[in-house]
Amino acid sequence: MADPDLNLLIALDALLAEGSVVKAARRLGLPAQSYSALVTLVGLVVAVMLARLREVTGDPLLVRAGRGLVPTPRAIQLRERVPNLAEEVRAVLRPAEAIDIARLERSFTLRASESFIEVYAARLVGRVAAEAPGVLLRFAPRGNRDAQALRDGLIDLDIGVHSETTPELKVQSLLRDRLVAVVREGHPLTRLETVTPEQYAACSHVLTSRRGLVRDRMDEALAALGLARKVVAVVPSFPAALAIVRASDLTALVSERQVAAGVAGVRILPLPIALDEVVVTQMWHPRQDADPAHRWLRGVVLGACREAAVSPL
Repeated sequence: MADPDLNLLIALDALLAEGSVVKAARRLGLPAQSYSALVTLVGLVVAVMLARLREVTGDPLLVRAGRGLVPTPRAIQLRERVPNLAEEVRAVLRPAEAIDIARLERSFTLRASESFIEVYAARLVGRVAAEAPGVLLRFAPRGNRDAQALRDGLIDLDIGVHSETTPELKVQSLLRDRLVAVVREGHPLTRLETVTPEQYAACSHVLTSRRGLVRDRMDEALAALGLARKVVAVVPSFPAALAIVRASDLTALVSERQVAAGVAGVRILPLPIALDEVVVTQMWHPRQDADPAHRWLRGVVLGACREAAVSPL
């Protein structure tokens, strides 16, 4: 046998401990009540296991002695090792036990945008420190959204807007967000009661794109009205866009949650064209799904996001 059947190890442990096929069947949880049960399917299961054990080991292991069975010298040698091995097999194959989060010592890598880290990281780190002081959180940038990092175990959670997902991966919604227009305090647009699409398009804009794109959903919406805007700068994150807006007459579209608590030096403008909301999700590989520590981490992330959310899911 190239790959031994681990069930045989459990059966051997029971047979060596009991010295009886019937008693071994009972030890294994099979409902054998008497020696006559050997003629039933239940008894035959253990008998077949013993036959296979003899074939695999090349030794009779247990031989007839009156009405019972006695171990061979090879079986006596194995009797000291098999119980520990059998218990190791049971431990490996049984469901994961509940863990003590307060004693957990582990590191997790979360891939998230700079804006997510700025808005939610402090709350998330605080919750983790309170519940599991031995846990280390590593935040990795979302410059590369390749799912291979999840498959390879390089990251534990990928947090962001996942417009396209891989079927094998697990996804959970964290919160809803939308884009809002922002300008500096004192910008000419702040003196208007309402901003028309034409007035908005006439401004110069800074666009946020991790991939360096110069068009987004707003350009498509403006084009439907026969309008176009002038993009003079492209930055990879909302915080970078806000820094430019504060020091210029440019306008930007940023996450509402980025400025919900108030950002010094900028004003939110009513968006002249409605854009669909976006859903921020956390994504992980299925191999982590049943891990108690990873399940706890996902719950903490969800709790931190919903606690901070203006309109949680």
